[in-house]
Amino acid sequence: MTTTNAGLSRRRFLALGSAAAGGALAVGCSPASSTNTPAAAPGTGSAAKGTVTVMSQSGEFGPKEAKAAGQALGVTVKTVEYDLTKLTAMLASGNPPDVVRGMGALDTPYLVARQVAENLDPYFAKSTLIKADDIDPVNDLWRFDGEKQGSGPRYGFAKDYSQDCTIWFNSALFDAAKVTHPSATTPLLLDELLDEGKRLVKRQGAKVSVYGLNPNGLGLFTQLSWLTDLAGGKLTSDDLASVDFSSPEAQRALTWYLDYAKAGIGPTVLNPDPNGWDGPTFQAGRMAATLSGYWLGGLFAGDPKSAKVAGFAPAPQFDTGRRISPCFGATGLWIPKASKNKDAAWAVLEWFMAGDPAKARAAGGWGIPPLKSLQKLMPQKLPYQKQAYEVQMAEQQHFSVTSVTPYVRQDAINAVITRELPKAIKGSMSAGQFADTLNSQINAQLADGKKRLR
Repeated sequence: MTTTNAGLSRRRFLALGSAAAGGALAVGCSPASSTNTPAAAPGTGSAAKGTVTVMSQSGEFGPKEAKAAGQALGVTVKTVEYDLTKLTAMLASGNPPDVVRGMGALDTPYLVARQVAENLDPYFAKSTLIKADDIDPVNDLWRFDGEKQGSGPRYGFAKDYSQDCTIWFNSALFDAAKVTHPSATTPLLLDELLDEGKRLVKRQGAKVSVYGLNPNGLGLFTQLSWLTDLAGGKLTSDDLASVDFSSPEAQRALTWYLDYAKAGIGPTVLNPDPNGWDGPTFQAGRMAATLSGYWLGGLFAGDPKSAKVAGFAPAPQFDTGRRISPCFGATGLWIPKASKNKDAAWAVLEWFMAGDPAKARAAGGWGIPPLKSLQKLMPQKLPYQKQAYEVQMAEQQHFSVTSVTPYVRQDAINAVITRELPKAIKGSMSAGQFADTLNSQINAQLADGKKRLR
């Protein structure tokens, strides 16, 4: 297999630097030509030779996993800790890692538009471990046809996932506040959830000692997009080149979030959780309800105190009758176009996603397996695990793919929202003015990003 890489054009190099300055995954290589049909059927191990470099987080794919992969596949596997600056430099030089960690929901259009990620369809077609009818629909987040996410070739694969707006709640805190537990079958209305959060919050003087609710999820732009969708609208245009926070549906989403933020019942940009994420806060009995997704339950298996009080509920909705339970992560692996050893890279990716490591992850409860056949391994031993499993299996029918823009990374958009949000929370800017500000700044980013891709 041969691969050529012409390196970065000046325009794409400028796009690369601009995105990096915004704290995003900054990748932008010029088109590379490659023969990407596997030399032998993937899954047999016969095509896996040489050395494979995996860039991931050590807690997901580290030296231990590299050693196991090497023993299973007969290749040398090296790991590099995921680092944005290093990845950018390696991609720009035409010498990238062979396998890279990514978030399918957010990264796929951006990577594909810049012709960085390898089309993996030929490998999936010949895989002996991953069969088409066994692939969970969440993996459509790793597909992009140039216009729509969820269609076209597959450019990566999730290691596990959650529907990220489902609710974990502390039943003891609900009982103490005399608030009815969320239903396991009927989703709460968002206005009801907000009211309950106000009843569940506890304060010591001016400080919050127990958060009533945290709806922030994995980023405000994705959360606001979901809320707008629930209200019956769309935050991003059909061509993915602009946003509109001024529509009635987007205004409903913004107003709901601002009501939450102004109530001071949970973490915001003005008063962030010192722990940085909800896991430790929930375990300390200081979080009544959090929209964190199924994966958080993996934390409770070794924590009897949390396991005793943890409950799981469907994603909430507005009163429009629309029920959408999204995934904003689908964290997994992809293979750069410029990889020098794609066959072996695929063998490693396939082993990690569908082999013994995938079975172990499924049994651990840290997310939903990407293959339907492995979902029966999800833990059901403890009462909270059985309850969460039943809720999650019913929730899957409400998942659908929402396209994200290929022109700007979500980090850059979130940076605008985070910068302007304090003014709206403090009341110096109305929801309408906040929308106008976001439209102006984010649409300028999108226009610039689109121009750089020409």
